[in-house]
Amino acid sequence: MVKYLDEKTEALPDHVGWRLWQASRAWQAEFTAAMRAAGHGWFTEARAGLMGHIPRGGMRQSALIERSAISKQAVQQLLDGLEADGVVERLPDPRDGRGKLVRYTSKGLDALRDGDKIKLGIEQAYAARLGPGRFTALMDALRTLDTGQANAPDAAESK
Repeated sequence: MVKYLDEKTEALPDHVGWRLWQASRAWQAEFTAAMRAAGHGWFTEARAGLMGHIPRGGMRQSALIERSAISKQAVQQLLDGLEADGVVERLPDPRDGRGKLVRYTSKGLDALRDGDKIKLGIEQAYAARLGPGRFTALMDALRTLDTGQANAPDAAESK
């Protein structure tokens, strides 16, 4: 596939970044649709992006802002919506009365469990489409890229 931007007729290179971005977008859309179909109508990609930074045991809101690398206002807005939908709750931090703890409610934890099942289902569908060997190779390659292990055993073989 060659991609074009707006009215430009110059073809842009078909590079790994583009392919990874497309695959990521497709995975996110499939996951979001499945979460909504599983009864989590409040679930959106933006909310998922923030929830991915909140450990199941919760965390301080200030740490969430740092960890998510999005603006304080955006985090606040997303948390307001998640709290209104009963997914998270914010409580005073017992160690620092000025701070807030963000913690999943039972509804939020149920959604996380459903999400885990959906992720495994998507993974199984990918493995079926690619075949077990190619899927294993894909996972190994992604782990290598993620950890920056340029000298991994398979990296030398593929040169």
